[in-house]
Amino acid sequence: MAEQSINVPQVLVFLLVTVLAIRWYFSKPAAPHTRAAPHRPTARTNPAQIDQLAQMFPQLSRRDIAWDLQRNGGNAAATTERVLGGRGLDAAPPSFILPAPAPTTTTPARPAAVTPSQPDLITRYNLSAKLGQPAGEGEQGKAKAWSADRNERQMNLQRRREEMILAARRRMEAMEKGKGPA
Repeated sequence: MAEQSINVPQVLVFLLVTVLAIRWYFSKPAAPHTRAAPHRPTARTNPAQIDQLAQMFPQLSRRDIAWDLQRNGGNAAATTERVLGGRGLDAAPPSFILPAPAPTTTTPARPAAVTPSQPDLITRYNLSAKLGQPAGEGEQGKAKAWSADRNERQMNLQRRREEMILAARRRMEAMEKGKGPA
Protein backbone atom coordinates (compact mmCIF):
# COMPACT_ATOMS: atom_id res chain seq x y z
CA MET A 1 0.00 0.00 0.00
CA ALA A 2 1.35 3.42 -0.97
CA GLU A 3 1.52 6.08 1.66
CA GLN A 4 0.44 9.65 0.89
CA SER A 5 2.90 12.30 1.92
CA ILE A 6 2.81 16.07 1.89
CA ASN A 7 5.71 17.64 0.09
CA VAL A 8 7.23 21.12 0.54
CA PRO A 9 5.64 22.84 -2.54
CA GLN A 10 2.17 21.84 -1.37
CA VAL A 11 2.80 23.32 2.07
CA LEU A 12 4.11 26.59 0.54
CA VAL A 13 1.07 26.95 -1.72
CA PHE A 14 -1.25 26.30 1.23
CA LEU A 15 0.50 28.95 3.34
CA LEU A 16 0.44 31.49 0.50
CA VAL A 17 -3.30 30.99 -0.09
CA THR A 18 -3.99 31.27 3.65
CA VAL A 19 -2.02 34.52 3.98
CA LEU A 20 -3.78 36.06 0.96
CA ALA A 21 -7.21 35.05 2.30
CA ILE A 22 -6.48 36.59 5.72
CA ARG A 23 -5.19 39.82 4.17
CA TRP A 24 -8.27 40.04 1.95
CA TYR A 25 -10.60 39.47 4.91
CA PHE A 26 -9.02 42.17 7.09
CA SER A 27 -8.68 44.73 4.31
CA LYS A 28 -12.44 45.08 3.77
CA PRO A 29 -13.73 48.63 4.43
CA ALA A 30 -15.84 49.25 7.49
CA ALA A 31 -19.61 49.33 7.15
CA PRO A 32 -21.05 52.82 6.48
CA HIS A 33 -22.96 52.96 9.77
CA THR A 34 -19.79 52.51 11.85
CA ARG A 35 -18.17 55.78 10.81
CA ALA A 36 -18.10 58.35 13.59
CA ALA A 37 -17.51 61.46 11.45
CA PRO A 38 -20.61 63.50 10.57
CA HIS A 39 -21.76 63.19 6.99
CA ARG A 40 -21.37 66.38 5.02
CA PRO A 41 -22.69 66.93 1.53
CA THR A 42 -20.06 66.71 -1.14
CA ALA A 43 -19.75 68.58 -4.39
CA ARG A 44 -21.42 65.60 -6.05
CA THR A 45 -24.67 66.18 -4.13
CA ASN A 46 -26.36 68.63 -6.45
CA PRO A 47 -29.45 70.44 -5.05
CA ALA A 48 -30.94 70.55 -8.54
CA GLN A 49 -30.77 66.74 -8.74
CA ILE A 50 -32.42 66.46 -5.35
CA ASP A 51 -35.23 68.78 -6.49
CA GLN A 52 -35.70 66.82 -9.70
CA LEU A 53 -35.91 63.48 -7.89
CA ALA A 54 -38.22 64.97 -5.23
CA GLN A 55 -40.57 66.09 -8.01
CA MET A 56 -40.44 62.65 -9.63
CA PHE A 57 -41.03 60.82 -6.34
CA PRO A 58 -43.04 63.06 -3.97
CA GLN A 59 -43.47 60.18 -1.49
CA LEU A 60 -39.72 60.30 -0.66
CA SER A 61 -38.12 62.81 1.66
CA ARG A 62 -35.51 65.21 0.31
CA ARG A 63 -33.17 64.13 3.08
CA ASP A 64 -33.26 60.46 2.05
CA ILE A 65 -32.80 61.40 -1.62
CA ALA A 66 -29.77 63.54 -0.77
CA TRP A 67 -28.31 60.75 1.36
CA ASP A 68 -28.69 58.19 -1.42
CA LEU A 69 -27.20 60.58 -3.99
CA GLN A 70 -24.20 61.17 -1.77
CA ARG A 71 -23.70 57.45 -1.18
CA ASN A 72 -23.75 56.58 -4.88
CA GLY A 73 -21.55 59.48 -6.00
CA GLY A 74 -24.29 61.79 -7.30
CA ASN A 75 -25.71 59.26 -9.77
CA ALA A 76 -29.36 60.23 -10.15
CA ALA A 77 -30.00 57.32 -12.50
CA ALA A 78 -28.92 54.81 -9.85
CA THR A 79 -31.21 56.42 -7.28
CA THR A 80 -34.10 56.38 -9.75
CA GLU A 81 -33.50 52.71 -10.57
CA ARG A 82 -33.40 51.88 -6.89
CA VAL A 83 -36.77 53.55 -6.25
CA LEU A 84 -38.40 52.13 -9.38
CA GLY A 85 -37.06 48.67 -8.54
CA GLY A 86 -39.08 48.75 -5.32
CA ARG A 87 -36.07 48.63 -3.03
CA GLY A 88 -36.71 52.09 -1.57
CA LEU A 89 -34.08 54.35 -0.07
CA ASP A 90 -32.24 53.98 3.21
CA ALA A 91 -33.02 56.54 5.89
CA ALA A 92 -30.37 59.22 6.30
CA PRO A 93 -28.45 59.12 9.57
CA PRO A 94 -29.08 61.91 12.09
CA SER A 95 -25.61 63.35 11.50
CA PHE A 96 -26.29 63.88 7.77
CA ILE A 97 -26.55 67.56 6.78
CA LEU A 98 -29.00 68.26 3.99
CA PRO A 99 -27.63 70.65 1.31
CA ALA A 100 -29.45 73.93 0.77
CA PRO A 101 -32.24 73.74 -1.84
CA ALA A 102 -31.62 75.17 -5.28
CA PRO A 103 -32.85 78.75 -5.65
CA THR A 104 -36.06 79.01 -7.58
CA THR A 105 -36.18 81.39 -10.49
CA THR A 106 -39.29 83.26 -11.52
CA THR A 107 -37.92 84.48 -14.83
CA PRO A 108 -39.72 83.54 -18.01
CA ALA A 109 -38.52 80.50 -19.91
CA ARG A 110 -37.03 82.64 -22.67
CA PRO A 111 -35.55 85.95 -21.47
CA ALA A 112 -35.78 88.78 -23.97
CA ALA A 113 -32.40 90.50 -23.61
CA VAL A 114 -29.93 87.66 -23.19
CA THR A 115 -26.58 88.21 -24.81
CA PRO A 116 -25.10 84.99 -26.12
CA SER A 117 -21.64 83.99 -24.98
CA GLN A 118 -20.65 83.50 -28.63
CA PRO A 119 -21.75 85.61 -31.61
CA ASP A 120 -24.23 84.20 -34.07
CA LEU A 121 -22.90 82.38 -37.14
CA ILE A 122 -23.58 85.32 -39.47
CA THR A 123 -21.31 87.52 -37.34
CA ARG A 124 -18.74 84.82 -36.68
CA TYR A 125 -18.20 84.00 -40.37
CA ASN A 126 -18.73 87.60 -41.60
CA LEU A 127 -21.71 86.73 -43.83
CA SER A 128 -23.76 89.90 -43.31
CA ALA A 129 -22.91 91.13 -46.82
CA LYS A 130 -24.24 87.89 -48.35
CA LEU A 131 -27.37 87.85 -46.19
CA GLY A 132 -29.36 90.19 -48.45
CA GLN A 133 -28.59 88.28 -51.64
CA PRO A 134 -31.12 85.85 -53.06
CA ALA A 135 -30.40 82.15 -52.65
CA GLY A 136 -28.98 81.45 -56.15
CA GLU A 137 -27.01 84.68 -56.45
CA GLY A 138 -23.44 84.99 -55.24
CA GLU A 139 -22.63 81.37 -56.05
CA GLN A 140 -19.72 80.81 -58.30
CA GLY A 141 -19.72 77.97 -60.76
CA LYS A 142 -20.03 74.73 -58.87
CA ALA A 143 -16.73 72.92 -58.75
CA LYS A 144 -16.33 69.18 -58.87
CA ALA A 145 -17.05 67.30 -55.66
CA TRP A 146 -13.46 66.74 -54.54
CA SER A 147 -10.28 68.28 -55.82
CA ALA A 148 -6.66 67.25 -55.61
CA ASP A 149 -5.71 70.84 -54.77
CA ARG A 150 -5.85 71.51 -51.04
CA ASN A 151 -6.72 75.23 -51.38
CA GLU A 152 -9.55 74.49 -53.79
CA ARG A 153 -10.99 71.90 -51.40
CA GLN A 154 -10.80 74.38 -48.56
CA MET A 155 -12.58 77.06 -50.62
CA ASN A 156 -15.30 74.58 -51.67
CA LEU A 157 -15.89 73.50 -48.07
CA GLN A 158 -15.99 77.12 -46.90
CA ARG A 159 -18.49 78.01 -49.63
CA ARG A 160 -20.69 75.04 -48.68
CA ARG A 161 -20.55 76.06 -45.01
CA GLU A 162 -21.61 79.61 -45.92
CA GLU A 163 -24.46 78.31 -48.09
CA MET A 164 -25.72 76.08 -45.28
CA ILE A 165 -25.62 78.91 -42.73
CA LEU A 166 -27.45 81.30 -45.07
CA ALA A 167 -30.04 78.65 -45.99
CA ALA A 168 -30.69 77.97 -42.30
CA ARG A 169 -31.10 81.71 -41.66
CA ARG A 170 -33.59 82.00 -44.53
CA ARG A 171 -35.61 79.04 -43.22
CA MET A 172 -35.67 80.56 -39.73
CA GLU A 173 -36.84 83.93 -41.12
CA ALA A 174 -39.54 82.17 -43.17
CA MET A 175 -40.76 80.35 -40.06
CA GLU A 176 -40.89 83.60 -38.09
CA LYS A 177 -42.82 85.30 -40.90
CA GLY A 178 -45.22 82.34 -40.99
CA LYS A 179 -45.97 82.74 -37.28
CA GLY A 180 -46.48 86.47 -37.52
CA PRO A 181 -47.31 88.71 -34.54
CA ALA A 182 -49.55 86.86 -32.13
